Amino acid sequence: MGTNAHNSGEVYTSDSEKGFAINHSHSTPPQEDAGLKFVLKSQGSWFHCGYHLTTSIVGPVLLTLPFSFTLLGWGGGVLWLTLAGLVTFYSYNLLSMVLEHHAQLGRRQLRFRDMARDILGHGWDKYYVGPLQFLICFGTVIGGPLVGGKSLKFIYALYNPDGSMKLYQFIIICGVITLLLAQLPSFHSLRHINLLSLVLSVTYSALVMIGSIYIGHSKDAPPRHYSLQGSHVDKLFGVFNGISIIATAYASGIIPEIQATLAEPVKGKMLKGLCLCYSVIAATFYCVGISGYWAFGNEASGTILANFIGKTETLLPKWFFLMTNIFILVQMMAMTAVYLQPTNELFETSFGDPKMGQFSMRNVIPRVLSRSLSVAAATTFAAMLPFFADILSLFGAFAFIPLDFILPMVFYNITFKPSKHSIIFWVNTLIAVVSSVLVVIGGIASIRQIILDAKTYHLFADV
Repeated sequence: MGTNAHNSGEVYTSDSEKGFAINHSHSTPPQEDAGLKFVLKSQGSWFHCGYHLTTSIVGPVLLTLPFSFTLLGWGGGVLWLTLAGLVTFYSYNLLSMVLEHHAQLGRRQLRFRDMARDILGHGWDKYYVGPLQFLICFGTVIGGPLVGGKSLKFIYALYNPDGSMKLYQFIIICGVITLLLAQLPSFHSLRHINLLSLVLSVTYSALVMIGSIYIGHSKDAPPRHYSLQGSHVDKLFGVFNGISIIATAYASGIIPEIQATLAEPVKGKMLKGLCLCYSVIAATFYCVGISGYWAFGNEASGTILANFIGKTETLLPKWFFLMTNIFILVQMMAMTAVYLQPTNELFETSFGDPKMGQFSMRNVIPRVLSRSLSVAAATTFAAMLPFFADILSLFGAFAFIPLDFILPMVFYNITFKPSKHSIIFWVNTLIAVVSSVLVVIGGIASIRQIILDAKTYHLFADV
């Protein structure tokens, strides 16, 4: 073996037998831990990767897209929906290219915090990327039982309008379902569930589109107005709040962990998975966003299904609401299971023993306890804070945008060092700078909305 100087000043070790160079400048050879060994098994195909990607992005949050249009208008809504889609696809592909590059150098990065440590240096993984990703994942796990609980409560009220059960009771039921899903041992074990999730997301999006078009053409169609409402200040903050909502809809702060599920060689597989995922996104986001806003205009509610209920009776048959809410419930549980994986991996790394078997008592007991306590805490938060949807827009500003719009650009520029005279360097820099501004302004707008809405909510509210 010999050492060669790389033109960037980094030191690589050549290995003629393996045919690649290993970068030793920023990292030491990875040690296998229980999280990598048991949770992030690299056994999947690009199809499986596509299922995971779709479930991580396409969820019930897309039902808020018509509402985001009320804040942005026709032009702004369609423009930002398209721009955010193009930027996130570009961003996720850059992340994939960086991951493939390091894999070819002999250092396969399987976690977002691995990328931060190897590319940005020690400390970035523990004090920035790791906490942001944990916030995103745990926040989504809180949102799972909450959204599922609201769907269950709606079905219950549909057939038993005078029933005495409260929202928090339905949230607990969904929390129990999440608790069972949390015990699935690895990310790869979710592949069949996530295929079902893909089918369900397309199905309930189609139902919502059909329902919107039907109501829009019916004699009970509400009057439609498309002008932005409120004072100039309200309109301005509304624009940035709408941007945060759409950014959250496209966000997936677990791209490296999803790519980690791919069996080697990984080259080109993530791009195929992204193409599958964004085909579903195009078929769902545009259909729901445009049809919902067309049907209800600036009266579109925070979730479009609320508009399907008239003042005295539902505008669609009961079976429509039953099917749609069941599909949303099941798909949301699958999405929650996906976002459990990075936290499961963290718990497994902290409490598991890679030298023992995955299903040995030494590993099973701490696995069940840590995952169960995590889900129990998330379910408690969901029951306490039924207005958590407002907090998700705050997550979109402070967590999703940095991980999905800023860091991929930084990682690519540091890893590949494109010329400062090249288009790709300035495109990446522009996206990172504009996204940084959106973090600040979108965060302020989200906090303002939380303060305004908090006046009407209380703990364990039955909303």
